[in-house]
Amino acid sequence: MPSGQHALSELRATIDRIDREIVTLLAERVRCLDKVVDVKTRENLPAAIPERVEEVVAHVRAQAHAAGMPPELAELLWRRLIDWSIAYEERHLGGPAPKT
Repeated sequence: MPSGQHALSELRATIDRIDREIVTLLAERVRCLDKVVDVKTRENLPAAIPERVEEVVAHVRAQAHAAGMPPELAELLWRRLIDWSIAYEERHLGGPAPKT
């Protein structure tokens, strides 16, 4: 295998490993959402809390910047993740139908 292809193969293996780790962490995040739903049900809180959304996005942007990641990429990914999370919570709280 030429050295360029070997290097690319190694980098792809690294990306695959990172992807597995990300999926594992996202699965942990979803399990945490189940606990959030329990608290929000008990406290009669809505799925969407706009102040919290903006707090999370600001925190993630700062973390991304510190880690050398484009903050706009982090914000894009997290806003989508947050939208999905709110829809997930709404389904479990008996709220509005999720947006697709």
